[in-house]
Amino acid sequence: MARYLISFNEGAMDHISEEELPEVGDAAHAAVQEAVDAGVFVFGGGLQRQQASIVGTDGLVADGPYPETKEVIGGFVVVDVAAREEALKWAAKIAAACRCAQEVRELGADPRVDEMLRQSDRR
Repeated sequence: MARYLISFNEGAMDHISEEELPEVGDAAHAAVQEAVDAGVFVFGGGLQRQQASIVGTDGLVADGPYPETKEVIGGFVVVDVAAREEALKWAAKIAAACRCAQEVRELGADPRVDEMLRQSDRR
């Protein structure tokens, strides 16, 4: 199994009217529920751009995101599926529900972290 990040950029849903937002929210929640029911949903949520901070290696905190950032993630879902093709199918369902294109990226696996999680019974 591999984990995939399915995301959209902030502003990708700006074309949706205030009146349509409840319907889009219901459709998005239905897509997430379907992923939960299928056992592939890991985590997801929306991000608030204005609450970003940059923490340096020295611990200093600055308002973020980085000034040169042109686009930031507005929302995301992480799925754990057998193949990229399956992740793309979930992205298509989410894109239809949210009425905006989704970006799909495979998350790098870290066997040491996976082992830590298994040992802590968090999985």
